[in-house]
Amino acid sequence: MMKKGSILIKNAAEVVTCSGFHAKQGKEMAELHIVPNGAVVIEEGIIKAVGPTEEVLKQYKEDQYEVIDATDKAVLPGFVDSHTHLVFGGYRAEEFSWRLRGDNYMSIMERGGGILSSVRATKEATKKELLSSAMKRLDSMLSFGVTTVEGKSGYGLDHDTEIKQLEVMQEANKLHPLDVVSTFMGAHAVPKEYKGREDILIDFFLKEVMPEVIERKLAVFCDVFCERNVFSIEESRRLLSKAKEMGFKIKLHADEIVPLGGAELAAELKAVSADHLLQASDTGIKAMAEAGVIATLLPGTAFSLKEDYARARYMIDNNCAVALATDFNPGSCFTESIPLIFALATLYMGITTEEAVTALTINGAAAIDQADSIGSIDIGKKGDVIILEFPSYKYIPYHIGVNTVEKVVKNGILVYNKVKK
Repeated sequence: MMKKGSILIKNAAEVVTCSGFHAKQGKEMAELHIVPNGAVVIEEGIIKAVGPTEEVLKQYKEDQYEVIDATDKAVLPGFVDSHTHLVFGGYRAEEFSWRLRGDNYMSIMERGGGILSSVRATKEATKKELLSSAMKRLDSMLSFGVTTVEGKSGYGLDHDTEIKQLEVMQEANKLHPLDVVSTFMGAHAVPKEYKGREDILIDFFLKEVMPEVIERKLAVFCDVFCERNVFSIEESRRLLSKAKEMGFKIKLHADEIVPLGGAELAAELKAVSADHLLQASDTGIKAMAEAGVIATLLPGTAFSLKEDYARARYMIDNNCAVALATDFNPGSCFTESIPLIFALATLYMGITTEEAVTALTINGAAAIDQADSIGSIDIGKKGDVIILEFPSYKYIPYHIGVNTVEKVVKNGILVYNKVKK
């Protein structure tokens, strides 16, 4: 009898395993571990075998599984989008037009736009409205081959709305095939009433919000926008140090707009990841590499803001583990397009196609501290795989900006199929 979550994929032109159980640093990022004419066996949601089709079929009988013939198609691990802000109310299309005429991100924030605009809209939205929009966004992400996504709060900056966002993510995680990993990011911006009183705001989060988040298991990570005119190095250090003591894993929005020293702080605190890093210093990058902090780069944001890209080539050449993510959010990067991220990374950031695949699979998994269970096609990991329309992973950036994902398997269940039967 066929058990739920049991699937056999055979005859793949190549199975790109991205094999590993930890982040790949530096030169390791180019190692994809490809099986030609490959097969993958998943039983009850867990990968049981991977290898040449002929050998796998000697050990596993096709009538025990749902079978997918992947002739002339490439099979890869599901993508991990390790940095998004997927739960929010309202949109900011008008701000996009402001930026097109030359207004910069910080000036928009200073006149009530930016994050604070989304805060107002998210406070006004009901949980039902937020869940409905989140589910639609997750559907779109799934179609691009994303099987696990990180989502941040941060559009509340208070108790009730921050908790509301996290509750929505928790509910979406239960209802949607994608796994949603939640991050508490109350320290995303500073409300006007707390300007010059940022320490009091941090105290509020530490005493009134974060204990409830931990107790109710609403978030795994704590993140902070460590940036000039937002939260300083000292303020970020205090918040994140206390967060670690409370049981959070930690991340940073670091060195996005000015070289503040966020990368160095991430290394000091041994954060799981430091994200953005457009202005990260040589010293900070090398410190992150030594400390094993994942450098999560968000090329869609630099593209949208017309800023210089993070120095991905320098980071990889200096032994960093680089991940790529969309930074999907309503303001600075309103896109969930994985093909766009591949195109920008390979064409403009000096990342090879192989490194980009690693950055969106095993290193994306490491950026949410799950490289032991997702991010590669290895025995014992979750059965999260994607099947492309083409015979090689090299078609992903080559077919510029176009989705090449044909099928998505999540926990051994076919949950997306572009081909209409």
